Amino acid sequence: MTSAVVIKGMKVVRDGKILIPKLDLEVPRGKVMGLLGPSGSGKTTIFRSIVGVQAISEGSIQVLGIEAGTIGLRNKIGYLTQSASIYSDLTCEENLKYFSRILGTTEISVNEIIELVDLGANRKQLASTLSGGERARVALATALLGSPELLILDEPTVGLDPLLRIDLWKLFHRLAQQGKTLLISSHVMDEADRCDHLTLLREGKVLASGTPTELKTQTNSSEMEDVFINLVGAK
Repeated sequence: MTSAVVIKGMKVVRDGKILIPKLDLEVPRGKVMGLLGPSGSGKTTIFRSIVGVQAISEGSIQVLGIEAGTIGLRNKIGYLTQSASIYSDLTCEENLKYFSRILGTTEISVNEIIELVDLGANRKQLASTLSGGERARVALATALLGSPELLILDEPTVGLDPLLRIDLWKLFHRLAQQGKTLLISSHVMDEADRCDHLTLLREGKVLASGTPTELKTQTNSSEMEDVFINLVGAK
């Protein structure tokens, strides 16, 4: 199986409003794929549909060869939402141990992940006292528990300083080299070049898909921001 996620003809309607009119999308295995577009383009809705918490009106979604929302996928997917879903009155370590018990993972895994996301110096620190970047890393650590095959990260670098963003992207690629598939959303076009593969969205529709180099060649652009502008102008 070459694709971790296969979406065919997906339509999403919420409160009578069409959020995704019709979407075909494939996420290649073992790669870092970026889902880019402005706010309101449908990125979070697509993620929620893949995870199985958003009902779709039409179409189908296969995740790791299984229908989206199936119980068997729960330990195979790590999902990081835009808001850090951690407990402020627990330390970094306590947060991870709590979520690891729910997932049935081991303390060894917790210790490995703390080091992986560079939280060793903060492990005993209350989450309420962490910086925004540190809280983001704790949230990412919870998504990594259980060694999921597919990581869905919704704007994981928003609000972070440039150096931390660089470190996180290095981590994302290390995880892909280990065989994990990462689907990452962003509205920051300069992060597009860090992806192996890209899908550009606007108003719930795919503008284009391909590698950063392919999209630049297709639109005769040198910067990803120009790629997006040229594609919008061509529609």
